[in-house]
Amino acid sequence: MADRRETSRTAGRRAGLDKRPADVAAMFDGVAERYDVTNTVLSAGLDASWRRATREALGARPGQTVLDVAAGTAVSTVELASGGVRAIACDFSQGMLRAGAARPVPKVAGDAMALPLADESVDGVVISFGLRNVADPDAALREFRRVTRPGGTLVVCEFSSPTWAPFRTVYIEYLMRALPRIARAVSSNPDAYVYLAESIRAWPDQPALAGRLQDAGWADVAWHNLTGGIVALHRARRV
Repeated sequence: MADRRETSRTAGRRAGLDKRPADVAAMFDGVAERYDVTNTVLSAGLDASWRRATREALGARPGQTVLDVAAGTAVSTVELASGGVRAIACDFSQGMLRAGAARPVPKVAGDAMALPLADESVDGVVISFGLRNVADPDAALREFRRVTRPGGTLVVCEFSSPTWAPFRTVYIEYLMRALPRIARAVSSNPDAYVYLAESIRAWPDQPALAGRLQDAGWADVAWHNLTGGIVALHRARRV
């Protein structure tokens, strides 16, 4: 559990869409204490199925090493580690890593734009709902490629754009109005979820993100929509 003094200091902190790393880290420190339960409530319990879909898209084999970037409390890392995969949780929020300290996976503090790993040292990289929070997503995508072995896989699980226009309208209404109200009831830092809604709305759609992966040097880029496009899984290969 996060230190009470830290929770008091970081509660109410939120990042802006300029995504200054210090602000983003402080914001996530402030939500760490109730992060997992808040995610489950806000996603209506779909977060577990999104984690399973991400693991299946990665397709890591027993004995391989994968890096889970922006892993938060390492819930996603535990999912990736099933079946004999060595999964490493990486996050730059110390509060999030402490909140997940009991989860039995290796953890390392690190920034997505400057990972503390050697070149070509992992078989795959996953980032779930984190690329949107990086100050320079394109730099992060290049960094993921640097640490991935040739033939390795990248999976980006991120909020995206619903494909059916009427549903997209309802979804945006939920993001901007209902989500912040729900967060006030369950989160340790409700203001952070105002940023969440704004950052999702500003994020590129599926084809635009695919183009950015290609520009960063990834090959065989494809995506698969989950929950009508609320979430998209982008998968790519390191050549």
